[in-house]
Amino acid sequence: MQSNYKERRFKTMLIIPIKEGENIDRALKRFKRKFDRTGTKRSLQTRKQFTKPSVKRRAEIQKAQYIQGLRDAENL
Repeated sequence: MQSNYKERRFKTMLIIPIKEGENIDRALKRFKRKFDRTGTKRSLQTRKQFTKPSVKRRAEIQKAQYIQGLRDAENL
């Protein structure tokens, strides 16, 4: 169990190489963009509290209905 946790932890580590003479603000911006793309923050927020399976299913159905409505409106 412990080794699995360590492997998972290292997979999410971000490495941002800083180029010679690069502004730190620019490097931070690259880091933030890369961090947002990994979805780490979203997964932490979802694990923060338990959501019932019925609530998850209802949210998925509502999302699918919304997307389908957008596609139907686009086809008209």
